[in-house]
Amino acid sequence: MTERMHTTMETHPDVLEMRERFVLAERAAATQRGQAVEALALITGLYMAASPWIAGFNGFTTLAVNNLIAGVAYALLMSGFGHAYERTHARAWAAALIGIWMIIAPWVVAGDVGTTRTIISNVVAGAVGLCLALAATAANRSGARRSSRAAGLMGR
Repeated sequence: MTERMHTTMETHPDVLEMRERFVLAERAAATQRGQAVEALALITGLYMAASPWIAGFNGFTTLAVNNLIAGVAYALLMSGFGHAYERTHARAWAAALIGIWMIIAPWVVAGDVGTTRTIISNVVAGAVGLCLALAATAANRSGARRSSRAAGLMGR
């Protein structure tokens, strides 16, 4: 039989780096920018989901179902950003893809759904969603840069 070694978190070789990343994530989530991105992303996702009924194109079933699914997915991906930033910032890339999909959906989904109403609603909602998702990913990169600068200064 093989012998299993039980180790604690304190003996993990990367414990200092993990703690530093956690502190940076908590700091980023506590900023007004992080909280604003989360709130605006939730509102954007809810609008994406309800846009067929708000803008009045719920008669286009394929686009209405597409927007409902994409909006719910976007809201779920971007929700919790401020509370669990470290675990959810990577989801922002998937949310960015949903924003791009919303922009091109009126021309791609089945049926003739490319009306002025559908195009304007989807392009605006998709562009806002894309910008918010990119802002969420940028917050992580700026935190990582600050971390590496701080580590460099501490090493001197």
